[in-house]
Amino acid sequence: MCDNGGTKLGGGQTALDLIGDALGCQADLVAVPVERVADDFFSLRPGVAGEVARKCVHHRLRLAVIGDIASHVAGSDALRGFVREANRGHRLGFVSDRAELEERLG
Repeated sequence: MCDNGGTKLGGGQTALDLIGDALGCQADLVAVPVERVADDFFSLRPGVAGEVARKCVHHRLRLAVIGDIASHVAGSDALRGFVREANRGHRLGFVSDRAELEERLG
């Protein structure tokens, strides 16, 4: 579980750094608070979310974004669809809080 402070997950090197830290701890899942996710991730336009998802899948690492993303999905049908599809799978997910994450993992 990442804390709220620190470098924002924004694709590219930040994704690789997060993956390296997780694999160094032998984690198979990383939970990132929504506060630590860059706005570009949620815009979908620069491909940041897809890049992060691909890197996690390639390294067999699951990623959960924890927190309220309602303001991000409210204005974007594409993001709403991305979140819905991600939550159907097992590698990337969006949950409102840690309790929901634990329920999904259980």
